[in-house]
Formats: sequence, structure tokens, C-alpha cells
Amino acid sequence: MSSRQYRTELDSLGELQVPADALYGAQTQRAVDNFPISGQPMPAAFLNALAQVKIACAEANLRLAQMEAPMANAIQAAAQQIVDGKHLEQFPVDVFQTGSGTSTNMNANEVIARLASDASSLAVHPNDHVNMSQSSNDVIPTTIHVSAVLEIRHHLQPALLHLVNTLDIQAMELQSVVKTGRTHLMDAMPVTLGQELTAWKDQIRANLQRLDDSLVRLQALPQGGTAVGTGINTPAGFGQEVARVLTEQTGIPFTAMENPFVGLASQDTAVEMSGQLKTLAVSLMKISNDLRWMNSGPLAGLGEIELPALQPGSSIMPGKINPVIPEAVAMVCAQVIGNDTTISIAGQSGNFQLNVMLPIIAWNLLQSVQLLANASRLLADKAIDGFRVNRKHLQQALDRNPVLVTALNREIGYEKGVMIAKRAYAENRPILDVACEMTDLDKTQLSRLLDPASLTHSDRHKS
Repeated sequence: MSSRQYRTELDSLGELQVPADALYGAQTQRAVDNFPISGQPMPAAFLNALAQVKIACAEANLRLAQMEAPMANAIQAAAQQIVDGKHLEQFPVDVFQTGSGTSTNMNANEVIARLASDASSLAVHPNDHVNMSQSSNDVIPTTIHVSAVLEIRHHLQPALLHLVNTLDIQAMELQSVVKTGRTHLMDAMPVTLGQELTAWKDQIRANLQRLDDSLVRLQALPQGGTAVGTGINTPAGFGQEVARVLTEQTGIPFTAMENPFVGLASQDTAVEMSGQLKTLAVSLMKISNDLRWMNSGPLAGLGEIELPALQPGSSIMPGKINPVIPEAVAMVCAQVIGNDTTISIAGQSGNFQLNVMLPIIAWNLLQSVQLLANASRLLADKAIDGFRVNRKHLQQALDRNPVLVTALNREIGYEKGVMIAKRAYAENRPILDVACEMTDLDKTQLSRLLDPASLTHSDRHKS
């Protein structure tokens, strides 16, 4: 039998038993009782941003003469404790709850009111004071935007810049290392490892640009729309003032959304940003799969590179080492692509003046950002940085690549080239030797034309 103590709380639906040591009240407890679904509360990053929104709203109410300084100061001090990472255990409401996120908003209102009341001589009310000039319907969409912006700017973008820098360093070091290119997984014309890594680097740089493009819209906040977008019970200029305070707090240029009806009724910007994260996931999966192929072997695969050995690869096969980091990153990418599907479905679930899948949009969006940030750093530090190139193997493959005959097209014609390539394949001989026998070109000229390094540049000299 549980020895936990309880107290009686009262709300508009009647009396309710709440754990005696809980900072929250009846509305939070009802949500805990109503939604025993996943056991997964809202992410810490979301709760942190929610507390910052509450601080900004209290300051806006103070500046617009809606609230006295002692009350505003008490609310801000209490909310700051949550920003500082305290009391997260006081937010037990499941992600799968009321679609507006009202339960989480009231959870925050109740906790902040209790903390503020205990620390002052004031009777701070969760609705009348902490939620002044607000509604769950604008607070939760605003918090989705603020939390995603903070996580992307503070974690994801720095991680991607680190990956870009790591790729750039490796590309510079390997710019003269020539290898067999591949299309359709089949041997093609030569490239350098530097060119290959530069392509990856520029993929990630393009993703950074996409994030910047979408952040402009994500930094626009619907706060001030309150219940349905009309701004009922909110003073003029409240949304602009909240955005101004958040900008002062974070250094990020938040703005008030021109039409708050849009920010309440839809989640188009969150859907857009999720799409950018999905694109990043596709890029990272492509890079991860290339690394796995290049690392395959070491004897029966491509064996072009050797990724750092991080752990034993098999419980039964001694000595086996697997490409665990690219595999983990690929799984992250699969999760993010799945999250995007969830967010897309949730984004179209706006009926008239309110979207009603806000909590899972927040949860999935923030999870995607966190996973991609962590995976990008791991890919940079434990795969890209430190892989060893098997130069001997690369050279052997180049020497026996009949596709090099493509370089002779202008000298001997396509049809003659086909004949040379087929014979080289059939006899498993270097293309240079076969070309010497089947053309009138001398070996010196052929060696120059078929030089793999010169074939990686379009401005090479031709005879």
C-alpha cells in the first residue's frame, strides 16, 4: 500500500486528490489521470522555452500596465527556476494529451503560481496572474516556435558547422587521392576523395542555408492571439512586446506574427521546418551509406577506407569490426523522416481556428533537432575525422578500370571504345595495355590520356 500523502485541491469540476509534495494543482492532476498513455512528458527544451515565454508575458504585462511590479517579479523569478532546469519532475503530463496543450500550459501556470506564492507574500493565481493576457491556444504555438528556434540555433547549427569544418579539413588533405567513381554502384570515371568529401560538405552547407531560410518564419510568434486569434483579454501591442522581451532575453530576433490567426489555426511553419530537417536527414543518410560502402570489406568489399574501430562487431565472429557510427546516424535519419510524417499529419489537423495536435508537433520537431545535432557531431568526430585511406587498393582498382576508355572517345570514337572496354573486361587486363594493341596511339600518348588524376579535372589538356 502506498504511503504517499495527498492534499485536496478544488477546480471547476470539483475536488481532487493531489500528491501533497506536488507544486502543481488540480488541472495538472486531472491530466495525469486522464492521459496514462506513453509515460513520456513534454521535452525539457519545450518546458524551458515555455518558462521563458511566461517570463516574457509577465514582463509585457508589466510594461503595458496590466500587472504591478511585485506580481510580475514574483512570476518571473519562479519561471526562471524552470529555465534554470529546476522542478522538471513537476511536469508529468503526457505528450499525448489534449491537442491544444492546455494541460501543459496549466501545469506551468500552477507550478509557477505555487513557487511565486511561496517565495512572496502574494497570492499568485495560475489563471488570473501567470496566464494573464494569454491563452493555451497562443502560448503553446508560440512555445513550439521558441523552443525549436533555440534548439536549432544553439545545438543543431553549431553541430552542422562542425561537420562542415571536419569535412573541409579531410577534403583538403585528400584532394589529390584519386579513386574510381561509381554510378549505379558500378565503376565509372575517376574522382578524387577530396571531390567526394567536398560534395558532402556542400550538401550540409545547403542544409544550413535551408534552416536559415525557415528560421525567419519560425521566429515569428502568434502570442497575443489568445483564444481564437482576435486577442480577447489582451492589451494592444502585447504580442509585439512579448517578442521584444524574448529578443532581449535570447539575442534572437523574434517578431510578432502579422496575422496571429494563422499561427493558431495552422502549424505550417513547423511543418516547413520539419521538411528542412527531413532534407538534412536524407543528406546525412546518403553520406552515411557512402561511408558504409567505402568501408565495406575489408577483403570482400570495396575496402577503400577504414573507419575508426570503436567496438567489437560481433558476439560470435572474432575480429569483426562494423561501421557503427554511420549505422547509428542512418537510424537517426529514419526516425527523423518518420517524425516528419507525423508532423505533416498533425499539421493538417487544424479545424477552423485551432490546430489540435500541438503537443506531438512539439515533441517530434524537438526530437528531430536533438537527434540530428547529436548524430552530426558523432559523424564528424567518430567517422569522418580519423578514417584511414587504403591507397594501394584505390590504385589497383583504378589501374584495372576499363571505363577509363571514355577519355579516348574524341580520339577513337565511342564504338571503338566499347570494343576496347569489352576486351579489357573479358581478359581482365588494364585498359592501357588493350588500347595499345587496338589503336594507333602510342603508349606515351595513351598514358597521358588515360591518367586517372588528369581525368578528375575538366580543364585537362587533350591532344
